[in-house]
Amino acid sequence: MATSFNRRDFLGMLAGGAAAMATTSPVEPGQVQKPNLLLITADDMDYNSVGVCGCQVPDITPNIDRLASEGMRFEHAHVTIAVCQPCRQSLMTGRYPHNYGSLGFEPINPTCPTLQEQLREAGYLNGIMGKVAHCSPQSKFCWDFVIDAPELGEGRDPKLYYAGLTAFLSKARTEGKPFFLMVNSHDPHRPFPGSEQEREAESNGRKSAKFPKASRYYKPAEAEVPGFLPDIPDVRKEVAQYFTAVHRCDETVGQVLRALGESGFAGNTLVFFLSDNGMSFPFAKTNCYRASTRTPLIIRWPGRIEPGRIESDQMVCGIDFMPTVLDALGLKQVKDMDGRSYLPVLEGGKQDGRDSVFTVFYRTSANRDYFMRAIENKRYMYIYNPWSDGKEVFKNEPQSGLSFSAMKRAAQTDKEIAERIKLFLCRVKEEFYDYEQDPFALKNLIASPEHEERIVEMRMMMRSAMIHVKDPVLLEFENFIGTMSH
Repeated sequence: MATSFNRRDFLGMLAGGAAAMATTSPVEPGQVQKPNLLLITADDMDYNSVGVCGCQVPDITPNIDRLASEGMRFEHAHVTIAVCQPCRQSLMTGRYPHNYGSLGFEPINPTCPTLQEQLREAGYLNGIMGKVAHCSPQSKFCWDFVIDAPELGEGRDPKLYYAGLTAFLSKARTEGKPFFLMVNSHDPHRPFPGSEQEREAESNGRKSAKFPKASRYYKPAEAEVPGFLPDIPDVRKEVAQYFTAVHRCDETVGQVLRALGESGFAGNTLVFFLSDNGMSFPFAKTNCYRASTRTPLIIRWPGRIEPGRIESDQMVCGIDFMPTVLDALGLKQVKDMDGRSYLPVLEGGKQDGRDSVFTVFYRTSANRDYFMRAIENKRYMYIYNPWSDGKEVFKNEPQSGLSFSAMKRAAQTDKEIAERIKLFLCRVKEEFYDYEQDPFALKNLIASPEHEERIVEMRMMMRSAMIHVKDPVLLEFENFIGTMSH
């Protein structure tokens, strides 16, 4: 049974109780220490929104940047599927959604092993903060400690994350157990700070919410509009609101790491930071583009990972998280996982087969199915959209804000934006992009004779990946590419 949240103890931590807890050593002298693990996730943060990844927005992520300087950063890490719950469930099972038994926001198959089950068996204390429903059913995730969004300022208050982490670490100290803690920030998920969506959420009579104020509100002129979106006033305005949320997420990361440092556990704690998917704007979240799945993966492990490393060659995926953690902690691997450990990469080595990743999409949170598949290497991406028939229209959460409405208005007089909207809403069966020449995937090269050989090669790479993971879309894809040879 998970520990319920104790508000009195929690407020006591805020009042300064954390300092006393930090004065004692986490273990007795001579006691063998198993490594602890802290996983920090951002909600809907684009890879390119992090300062150390190249973002030019002023002072945007100093705490995440500092973490990268203390550990290593991957330039080519991807989540398995670019939407909240399926992404997290892939992390915790090492499997693609169809292999853990859920295509969208449904519980995993009760027979599927989870990382938390393996950790509990090994004597670990399991905790989660925020996004609790996104690892379901809870019985499979063995939480010993749970604090959900309402107790964390709707998952957006850095001070409350500090207090919650301190409470968890106090519990770990008292029980004398190594720990796994998953800390999920709800920033920079919609609603963004200062937005109309935030005001509407706070005034909703059925489910009122109270969001904390941000310490800094970015102005439209300070925003960096990603190249896959048009730089028009309302898009820039909403991107500025998004960056305000990114900065608040970074403050949460800072408070989490502060609590860990004060506890005395930091020297024996393996820390992962990543985002569950790209930003909640068109052509990012709930898709298979690079802006959908590329994640700012940063890993710190004192004494094991060289500080300041940048891994620019090897490609890793969300399904690799569970086998990597089991390997790092010296635990037995679970059978039939789709991923594999990249511990050798963390230790400075190279692995064969890390020159591409296979990513998927199935179902939105509104229970709409839009099956997509993508295979990509560091330069090229091939996407297969079996749902696209010229009639069905795509609908997802990122269409709910200022940006998509502004794009639709602009499309009335701007042919280029009109074409982008048409592609976004209806897609085509196949897309092919050269990210070296076209870093924001603006030009679909699927009909380019110059790239025909490469496209055929990547179709075969996708087929092989589908066979390997027993993809239910395989037969449909084989029938489709069979028509290409006639």
